[in-house]
Amino acid sequence: MAALRSFDPRYVPFASMTAPPDQQTLAHAIDGIMASYAEHGNINHLDGQNLPSRAEVEQLLDDLVAILFPGYFVKDQLDELTARYFVGERCARALRGLERSIARALCEEPGGSDERPCSEEDINLRAHQLAIDLIQSIPSIRAMLDTDVQAALAGDPAARSAAEVILSYPGVQAIAVHRVAHQLYRLGVPLIPRMMSELVHSRTGIDLHPGARIGLSFFIDHGTGVVVGETTVIGEHVKLYQGVTLGALSVAPDAKPQEQRHPTLEDDVTIYAGATILGGTTVIGRGSTIGGNVWLTRSVPPGTTVVLDNPSLRFINHAPRDLP
Repeated sequence: MAALRSFDPRYVPFASMTAPPDQQTLAHAIDGIMASYAEHGNINHLDGQNLPSRAEVEQLLDDLVAILFPGYFVKDQLDELTARYFVGERCARALRGLERSIARALCEEPGGSDERPCSEEDINLRAHQLAIDLIQSIPSIRAMLDTDVQAALAGDPAARSAAEVILSYPGVQAIAVHRVAHQLYRLGVPLIPRMMSELVHSRTGIDLHPGARIGLSFFIDHGTGVVVGETTVIGEHVKLYQGVTLGALSVAPDAKPQEQRHPTLEDDVTIYAGATILGGTTVIGRGSTIGGNVWLTRSVPPGTTVVLDNPSLRFINHAPRDLP
């Protein structure tokens, strides 16, 4: 309990108070929890600064996606007359949400509240500028997403329309959020990009780190289980199937955060289901195809197809012996 007193010298253990037995049991449990706060302070956040709210970031993400794809993710009908009012209202709401969440995140960045006081005025000004920067980037993000939707239509014979692709393809949802999160990542916004990528990860099963650089006309078919690491570089017209991992080999403890740990895929590469490609020096050359379940830790020249040899199959007949 000495550690608890050092945590807050004003704290009086509940268990020392006079209370009925059931309340004393609860009081002992509370004392134990408070003691764990003192012992394991690394997973506390008790400095009085609010962190970005997961619920607020989720609402913010939904607003931004509705702006990116107007008329798709709202109940109200939009036309040329109402679109400007809708965009104005959503942009204003997104701007305010971004300002709040970014300001809270900025106080948590390295060298922030633990080492210097957060100047509320400076933080708010910086958060406002970063929020405006993201809103201003929406036309360029939409231009990239247009190529991604076209890649889905061209890459999947089952796709019937842009509406079907936008509303129901998890790969398109994941890349849309990634385009936003990557822009925030490039702007140096802490926390928020990872929160966005993990929110869409939970919705789609596709894990795209916001730091990954992904070119135009990107398509993830089916998508469940796809993992793309932070320093991955992906060219244009690349197609991934479900279960693909673009990951890192074992990383040295002294590796720098921005050192390339993940592979590079050049233009016009296709990676089939279950393939794993690892390492920062691994480059998949332009126009190459990597077959399903392939494990690669070395580079592949342009125009190469890599497949596993046909596996050896065993067929065991469990039918009754007296059958004809």
